[in-house]
Amino acid sequence: MHRKIAFILTCLFIGLVSTFAQGTLITGAERTEEYLPLLKGKRVGMVINHTSILGEEQICLLDTLLQLNINVVKVFAPEHGFRGDADAGETVKDGKDSRTGTPIISLYGNNKKPTMQQMQDIDVIVFDIQDVGARFYTYISTMFYVMEACAENGKELIVLDRPNPCDYIDGPILRPAFRSFVGMLPIPILHGCTVGELARMINGEGWINKIPESCRLTVIPMIGWEHGQPYSLPIKPSPNLPNDQSIRLYASLCPFEATRISVGRGTTYPFQVLGAPDKKYGNFTFTPQSLPGFDKSPMHKERTCYGEDLRRINNVNGFTLRYFLRFYWKSGEGNSFFDRARWFDLLMGTDTVRKAILAGKSEREIRAEWKGDLLKYKDMRKKYLLY
Repeated sequence: MHRKIAFILTCLFIGLVSTFAQGTLITGAERTEEYLPLLKGKRVGMVINHTSILGEEQICLLDTLLQLNINVVKVFAPEHGFRGDADAGETVKDGKDSRTGTPIISLYGNNKKPTMQQMQDIDVIVFDIQDVGARFYTYISTMFYVMEACAENGKELIVLDRPNPCDYIDGPILRPAFRSFVGMLPIPILHGCTVGELARMINGEGWINKIPESCRLTVIPMIGWEHGQPYSLPIKPSPNLPNDQSIRLYASLCPFEATRISVGRGTTYPFQVLGAPDKKYGNFTFTPQSLPGFDKSPMHKERTCYGEDLRRINNVNGFTLRYFLRFYWKSGEGNSFFDRARWFDLLMGTDTVRKAILAGKSEREIRAEWKGDLLKYKDMRKKYLLY
């Protein structure tokens, strides 16, 4: 009993005590004194995963709330599952958390949005997931669907904010014809927002357009972080983003997933190398393997890939097409380089980038095509900033 009381007191005051430590980041999840009063006496649903942690001890938010006698009815799990160990695109099944017995409902696969039935026995949803700042990283698509479900069912949503580790604004704005789960919102590839700011933008811009009501939203902001401030994640946000370099390169390398060029899935350095089983792509070699915890069925499995090693390159800032254009020209394949052209367009949020590449345009020329839209987005974004 004494240990439980000590644990509760630690959780309650972790934010308050840390506030006085200069330069210390306090995430929204750690500011328990701000949101526990909003949860007391209510039936709580949670949209969380393995990144939903508190403090240096990396205490799971679910465990914390249960210890504090919060009535957590269920957990909604995004892509990669509640514990974050499912491969990209792998079906995540419903079940129960083995540690707490809490029911888990998948929001990846056939059911990407909480249903009316799934929302009936809850009053409020807590969203706490670490984003990486890229439009096609699907955690923010899950947040959009959860906001829509909350608006439709008259439920409250509390977003516990976390830093953006790739805090840039760059890339084309998504067009409506290219809306998909890897791009739900009319924002650039690198959106320059935290999840809390994105939630405010979704509400403020009226993007929940199926109903007249917006989501009943509360954002618990961070303390000790500002835009442009570097942030190193304490835990990898998904199986194939294991370190800071992979996160920095992710937005620029993800478009390769619409080609036959490997981004290093099946190695311990995914999204840090590029290659294919052809020596024309470079002298660096790697061989994708089945790696639990990374990728069990990678492209070019057991085949030697030739290409480039990007693990130690510096000045990886924002989004660039330089790597893609370099491999495109090395391939000599023209249109067939785009193994899945539609997928490339969905990742880009437009077909203009692919068409410009096929037309032989340079990166500078391609970037000029989205410059005007990007300026409008930056101006709109200012209304929703918290930091």
